[in-house]
Amino acid sequence: MPNLTQALADAAAKIERTLDQVLSPDNAPEPRIYEAMRYTTLGGGKRLRPFLVLQSAGLFGVAETPALRTGAALELIHCYSLVHDDLPAMDDDDLRRGKPTVHKEFDEATAILAGDALLTLAFEVLGAPETHDDAAVRANLVVELAKAAGVRGMVGGQMIDLQAETQTLDLEEITQLQRLKTGALIAYGCQAGAILGKASAAGRQALLDYARDLGLAFQIADDLLDVEGNAEETGKAVGKDAAAGKETFVSLMGVEGARREAGRLADRAVSRLEPFDERADLMRETARFVVDRKN
Repeated sequence: MPNLTQALADAAAKIERTLDQVLSPDNAPEPRIYEAMRYTTLGGGKRLRPFLVLQSAGLFGVAETPALRTGAALELIHCYSLVHDDLPAMDDDDLRRGKPTVHKEFDEATAILAGDALLTLAFEVLGAPETHDDAAVRANLVVELAKAAGVRGMVGGQMIDLQAETQTLDLEEITQLQRLKTGALIAYGCQAGAILGKASAAGRQALLDYARDLGLAFQIADDLLDVEGNAEETGKAVGKDAAAGKETFVSLMGVEGARREAGRLADRAVSRLEPFDERADLMRETARFVVDRKN
């Protein structure tokens, strides 16, 4: 079995090729929109969410093509969310993955349309027969991703996050915010492999429990990077939460308290994978990786 660093790199390369294929501008009515979509999607990012799709699918013997296409669809949603998050009306960021954000490289209107196009393309990819030969599986993938990306998931969390600029949130509210804003797509990454593999309810639940702990650990690490990191390492601006007066895990728990909590969540995430024996070893390593990462 490859180590996690190599496995992440291998998965990222395969996802990159799949994204390049689904983002082909052939016969596009307006090449500029594809240019913006490709600019924000290709050539960057950890590809953690699609990596989780590939790993969870592997637990159930799913073929590579369905897993790659599902992982690519999830990454399209993630990239759309970054484009819109960076807009002046939202987080107003100038830097993403070490390069200018889409609205800086192009313009605000193009950035909005690029995000819209990435969002809709994700569901086109999932609904295509190439993703799975069982229409019920494809429908389940679409429905669960819509929930994870929409008002019951990422979008709902983003709304709470915007309100946090003018309201004081407690730890329970911050936890709920991040379960939605960050955790929902991470959870989908784990659930998607189980859906593709037509896993049992118990198998799906074990992966969902793992993903919920992983998602919170990931966000606490993000909060720590916003306090302790630098733009060169993270590829984006830091210190923005404090500047905006937002409550975070770090502001409520302190740096050391937040670091301990991230470690505790990573340990618990690892314990959730007991039903999958050594097949889930890379997912266990992933729980440690999200806590220790520098970007």
